[in-house]
Amino acid sequence: MKNQHKKLACGATLLAGAAILSFGLFNVHSQSGVTEGGVLGTTLLLHHWFGISPGISEFVIDAVCYTLGCRYLGKGFLRRALAASAAFAVFYLFWERTGYLLPNLSAHPLAAALLGGVFVGAGVGLVVRAGGASGGDDVLALLLEKFTRLTLSKAYFFTDAVVLALSLSYIPLRRIAFSFLTVTLSSFLIERVRYFGRPKPQPKSVEQ
Repeated sequence: MKNQHKKLACGATLLAGAAILSFGLFNVHSQSGVTEGGVLGTTLLLHHWFGISPGISEFVIDAVCYTLGCRYLGKGFLRRALAASAAFAVFYLFWERTGYLLPNLSAHPLAAALLGGVFVGAGVGLVVRAGGASGGDDVLALLLEKFTRLTLSKAYFFTDAVVLALSLSYIPLRRIAFSFLTVTLSSFLIERVRYFGRPKPQPKSVEQ
């Protein structure tokens, strides 16, 4: 009975995270044009410079990340990650049907960057807290946390920052600057939400 309650709580947390993340991406990011790092930013970069469709590149990158996640984080993780991805897709389709529920913040990029960072940080944080992942970005960050001395927040920021820095090759600095603000805030919140009320793992020693 105790394990059943734990699974239900985990599932509810995962669904809540997927709902919050999809709500923020639809109502804030898609309206204001906040640029992403991670896998999405990589697909846009590949499309701009090499003409590779994001539909193809995102599938390939996510497939590689999920394969590595299954190998090093376990099959249970893969099941939860796939469930989170499916929940995200369903919720996003739902928000598309309801229409925008927040005002367009295109004229207020600072507000869009901050609000977008809060939604992503809270949503992804809950998904990761439940032991899942909402995309290849999460899997990569979790693997970096597992095998390097990076904390989860630093792992997220590192992967996003690298992609955003490369995106300067075709996106104006001002737009990238607000995206850096978004990923900085979301990276900070993801780790705090994941470990809220739980003991954080100790940093790995140099010998490790």
